[in-house]
Amino acid sequence: MTDVHGHEVRGVDVGPETRCAHYATERDVIAIKFPCCGTFYPCFDCHEAVADHDAEQWGEADAEEPAVLCGVCGDVLTVAKYVACEDRCPTCDTGFNPGCRTHYHYYFEDALFVDQP
Repeated sequence: MTDVHGHEVRGVDVGPETRCAHYATERDVIAIKFPCCGTFYPCFDCHEAVADHDAEQWGEADAEEPAVLCGVCGDVLTVAKYVACEDRCPTCDTGFNPGCRTHYHYYFEDALFVDQP
């Protein structure tokens, strides 16, 4: 467990800005709270490695749930705000990894989110 701006982030080799053993580029600075356990993980692989249960995804009805932690400034974005943020933190303007969009299906169950650009 790593404390990132007062939030517990679990995973494998989690750093102070949420980078992990699986994703550690300069832009890998988010952690996603999984609805199944209410816990932040840097990635799906970290959840799979550390959690004792199957992952669940956020649905369209969860659009206003605070679910994505910016590891740079500590802001927690809602699902909708994260999906619409164009790979930049709306609070501190840090760039997020645009490749994360290819993994939305691990985190978001509805086509509304999965099909975002």
